[in-house]
Amino acid sequence: ATSVSLLDLMENYEDVPEKVAEIKRLEEVGDTIIHTIMTALHKTFVTPLDREDIAALGERMDDIVDNVEEAARIMVEYQIEEPTEKARELTRIIVRCAETLEKAIGLLQYRGSRLQEILPLASDINILENEADQIHSRGMAELFNGDYSPMYVLKWKEVYTLLEGATDFCEEAANMLEGIVLKHA
Repeated sequence: ATSVSLLDLMENYEDVPEKVAEIKRLEEVGDTIIHTIMTALHKTFVTPLDREDIAALGERMDDIVDNVEEAARIMVEYQIEEPTEKARELTRIIVRCAETLEKAIGLLQYRGSRLQEILPLASDINILENEADQIHSRGMAELFNGDYSPMYVLKWKEVYTLLEGATDFCEEAANMLEGIVLKHA
């Protein structure tokens, strides 16, 4: 939900403070969910997956949402007038990664051959993250080679880095999911 809200912000850059406030609200809901998971994890004697895997996966999901929220917040705080096409492209990738992660995590409830269905989804996320790296690199090159003010460059450098960082965390979560599959398949 947070990534979809960010995409709406990037593609329909109006009512920006309200949209960013909604992204912040969703990030806080995510924090509450992660806290609930961690509390339950500490109280549960037997877990369906390794305790460390559940905790690490929860932390990566939190990192993704934190990066999304911070990128949105910075756009308001830095008074960015409109998103760049590179920011939109990175956000679209974040949404695709988030949707793919959601499918993969949904498959964790199954055992046996269904668990194997996570592997191609994890591979898809790795491909998406590589695509994000390329977009980030091209975006940075445009910033540094274009005729932009230093403040413009600094603002967008930070936003691009946060957006690309969200895809890095998606890839880390995908790698963790692969590890879970290999342990339990």
